[in-house]
Amino acid sequence: MDIAIVGAGAAAVGLLDSLAATADGPGAVTVFEPSPHLWRGRPYGPDLDTVLVNAPPAIMSIRHLDFGHYAAWLGTRAPAHLDERLGRPLVPRALYGEYLAHTAETALDTLREAGRRVRVVTSRVIGVARSGADWSLRTEDGRGHEADHVALCVGGGMPQDHYGLGGASGFVDDPYPLARTLDRVAPGSDVAVVGSGLTAVDVVVSLAARGHTGPITLLSRGGVLPHVWQRPVEHRPRHVTAERVAALHRRQNTVRLDDLIGLLRAELADAGEDFDAFAADLLATTTEDPVRRLRAQLDAVDDSRIGRRVLQETAHSVGPYAWRLLPEPDRERLRRHFRTATSVASPMVPVNAATMMRLLDSGQLSVAAGIRKIEAADGVFRVRRDDGESTFDTVVNAVNPPPRAIPRGAGQLVTALLADGSAELHPAGGLVPADPRLHVVGDLAGGGPFITSSIAGIAAQAARAAQTIVAAGAKGATP
Repeated sequence: MDIAIVGAGAAAVGLLDSLAATADGPGAVTVFEPSPHLWRGRPYGPDLDTVLVNAPPAIMSIRHLDFGHYAAWLGTRAPAHLDERLGRPLVPRALYGEYLAHTAETALDTLREAGRRVRVVTSRVIGVARSGADWSLRTEDGRGHEADHVALCVGGGMPQDHYGLGGASGFVDDPYPLARTLDRVAPGSDVAVVGSGLTAVDVVVSLAARGHTGPITLLSRGGVLPHVWQRPVEHRPRHVTAERVAALHRRQNTVRLDDLIGLLRAELADAGEDFDAFAADLLATTTEDPVRRLRAQLDAVDDSRIGRRVLQETAHSVGPYAWRLLPEPDRERLRRHFRTATSVASPMVPVNAATMMRLLDSGQLSVAAGIRKIEAADGVFRVRRDDGESTFDTVVNAVNPPPRAIPRGAGQLVTALLADGSAELHPAGGLVPADPRLHVVGDLAGGGPFITSSIAGIAAQAARAAQTIVAAGAKGATP
């Protein structure tokens, strides 16, 4: 069986690792990736050391269900990157990229030893179509390639330019890699960062580390900052689990949002915690002063209560499965809490939160909500807010790409698949295969939850795709 993997980021690494554990015999694995930074994708390429992995090691393993895989690779390097508040190592993303590269190269070696032909094609796939029982792929160098199965591992989308500032002098449309883009920012300039999520935190922390002396303002419509990771505790959910959700579905033939809330309520009740107080605190995310809330979050890093920890873990482990079972009205209820959900599910690490708090306390950093318009005029950027106007020298676009967005570099490929009828767009975003020999791994997969895929979620998708591919190969080999 010949397998074509389009893209060589974290999703491809997870797929290769799973294939290496289950696949043997003849056939080929071909990976297509034009970037010189194989296996790292956009998030984990070379960058500043201040750009950190935003999660503890246990949930950053690219090997599905092997929670110690990444930590074992870190080994003796872990103590040098310890976040004292979190009690866990938090490494630069470039170092995590080395882990992904090591895992991918190890998987390729294993596949070769099992009899597979393995190669990496450094050219972008711009076309793919079904050709009888096979797939025919075309790369931008004009060459054709054949495969039995195609896996799209093309990563996520790019930041959107909501205010039409592209091309304006002083506008940074995509902040990564920060090692390159922040060189354009004058140390004493007045900087506006559009967005207030994890990308915005990376920009602010990196500006501070480079000695920026000018004021920095986070601009967003809601002014919601990410929550802060709490120190991990030894707790495994007993109620909010995929098994309990599946049992509900079997018993009722449906799963409602209120059912999921009931599971979380039971989880907290077992721990002697007040669910109603927990829910009220969550709902205050979008209304409470962000500076006051950040201070409270930092104070709660060592809080022993499990509510937020359970929600953060299960949003990525149970959430994608539960989301597929929810009726559309319940999905819409959740979408109305998008800012709160992303803030909780994608928290910032304590070391970054402490830097943000210091800058806020000093007055160098501020958060401005109610942004209506930003325009470039007379060499500066004019920002109109609900409460007035202000001007800035530089604007950095740190808006997080929407979940399920089509990456710019995959546009031609997705268009070809849609034209061929091999896939269709999901109403809520992303791509859904219409052929069992096509697989989508990563944030582009349609039908997933409304939050961006985590490494743990990507690893789970990759494992499922590998199982499907291997099972198809075994079936095809049966007389």
